[in-house]
Amino acid sequence: MQLSPRYDGPPVLRLDLDLGDPSVPMVRQRRRLGDVLSRLDEAQWNAASRCEAWSVRDVVCHLVTTNQFWTISITKALAGEPTRYLSTFDPVSSPAEIVDSMKAMTPAEILAAYVDTVDELAACLANLDEAKWSTIAEAPLGHVGLEAVTLHALWDSWIHERDIVLPLGLSAAVEDDEVVGCLVYASALGPAFTASTGSERPGSLAVVATDPDVSFVIEHGSTVVVHAGPVPSSAPQLRGAAVALVEGLSFRVPLSHGLDDSDVWLLGALGDVFDVTSTTSQ
Repeated sequence: MQLSPRYDGPPVLRLDLDLGDPSVPMVRQRRRLGDVLSRLDEAQWNAASRCEAWSVRDVVCHLVTTNQFWTISITKALAGEPTRYLSTFDPVSSPAEIVDSMKAMTPAEILAAYVDTVDELAACLANLDEAKWSTIAEAPLGHVGLEAVTLHALWDSWIHERDIVLPLGLSAAVEDDEVVGCLVYASALGPAFTASTGSERPGSLAVVATDPDVSFVIEHGSTVVVHAGPVPSSAPQLRGAAVALVEGLSFRVPLSHGLDDSDVWLLGALGDVFDVTSTTSQ
């Protein structure tokens, strides 16, 4: 399925809550994964990941290319020239084609490229003042604030880290700020994709999570707004352990949402965009 990014008009997603500097968890997570990758043997590099038909090396190749994209998007945005590269991007076929083009690379070459691209991405986000985080940059949703772009980069790499380490029987690190950032973004991404297609349907969904404890509200409309609360007593609520919610919203495990049938639309269209079978359940 081709994306429908919104480049004109107001951003399709607005974050009205304080998450701190999103580059801190984003860079930490990537460097941690690099350390894990440096200790893998060849058999582990060729082992299956949780991503269908992709090995560990394939997932890392994908992360190399996404790191490169984020660096270009952020650098151009900070120069006042936000890109529009994703208008013809297919989130299913395009990544697979790019990964296939890197088949000749050895694990050592892939790891070196990964580390280099993490360094480049970290450098372009270093020492940004608070005002810079509202700079408009490109993400799959279209033109959104740089904070949202960085959270997308965090969420994507965080879930792919788990795609790599869990099938290998390795432990997956859980850092509170990484989990909160991923949960906020994963909860809002599906609704924002729905809004990017032109939907203006109003509605509210409260997310109430534990381990770490966090709650926020997602307001649906032509622009999706995430704010810290208070949680409306009348709003449908998505409850559960934070990591399990991120995994479920990312279609890695079944999502026990507990929502009424009439409220399931509040979870948005993320599965449609990435052409995955819904694993939500009551």
